[in-house]
Amino acid sequence: MVKIIADSTCDLSKELIEQYDIEILPLYIRLGEQEYRDGVNITTQDIFQWCEKNEATPQTSAPSIADVIEVLKPYAEEEQEVVFFTISSQMSTTNNVVRMAVEELECEDYTYVVDSENLSTGIGLLVVEAAKMAKEGKSAKEIASVMEALKPYVRASFVVDTLKYLHRGGRCSATSALVGGIFKVKPKIFVKSGKMEAGKKYRGVMDKVLVEYAKEMEPQLLTARTDAVFITHADCDQDLVNSLKSYLEHLDRFENVYVTEAGGVISSHCGPGTQGILFIEQEKNYGPYDSKFDINHNGIMEAEEKEAENAYIRRLAEIDREADDYEEEEDSREDF
Repeated sequence: MVKIIADSTCDLSKELIEQYDIEILPLYIRLGEQEYRDGVNITTQDIFQWCEKNEATPQTSAPSIADVIEVLKPYAEEEQEVVFFTISSQMSTTNNVVRMAVEELECEDYTYVVDSENLSTGIGLLVVEAAKMAKEGKSAKEIASVMEALKPYVRASFVVDTLKYLHRGGRCSATSALVGGIFKVKPKIFVKSGKMEAGKKYRGVMDKVLVEYAKEMEPQLLTARTDAVFITHADCDQDLVNSLKSYLEHLDRFENVYVTEAGGVISSHCGPGTQGILFIEQEKNYGPYDSKFDINHNGIMEAEEKEAENAYIRRLAEIDREADDYEEEEDSREDF
């Protein structure tokens, strides 16, 4: 069976990791002179306590090639197929490090590295889908191809409770952080084309903001894929988490409403109180395009032809998404 591996920024719960037999590669978190492995020997509470005490933001970094080789080597020696998911290559060098390790182990023929173009459970959604396909006996190449086609439909967004961490990380100015604190501004951060963007700026207390945030997404949620939706948070008040979960459950749309806590890397950049809803939109039917990409005209789609078809469909989905994100993109031009 194909082995599914993901880096620690996928923010999946221990239960889901065990259920789907997913292996996790930790990234690094540095607090001053001390370095820790994400999800291994440090908690988000440890991070936030250090940040408040030192009025600083941790440094985070990709795993080393040696780390990746250590994880991959047992599968490479057995020539076992692997699909390896990483945080967006535009946010971290992790994807590049994994690719270099694959080259060094010379296991490119049966190890597929997927740049999620996302973060947190935006990655996790893909990882779970891939794990399900692996259990069904699909090949690594087939799984990777489906994941590439699915990436444009992943919707990942968060509402940030405090601007301090974004400011310390260089993502908003000191003036914006000060004004935001005074007026209780809670920006929406969403992922688009592999990058984090600033969306709508909510004002007020977090419980009311989260209601507004969720209801604004309701049209998308009601047409999303039904198997799963994630609530992912960074050390949030449990009542707020439960309230958002209750809202999603009452939509009567999703088979599973998963609650996960953001890991150390994600939490280091967004700060405590951050909470988001992540899901996969229902794929649109753009086809069929078989005849267009059936170069040999033999009625059989070869692997290369299918990849070309998937790339074309991905591009159509991205064009649709750009239209959907127009208003948020306009708002994101302002400093947050």
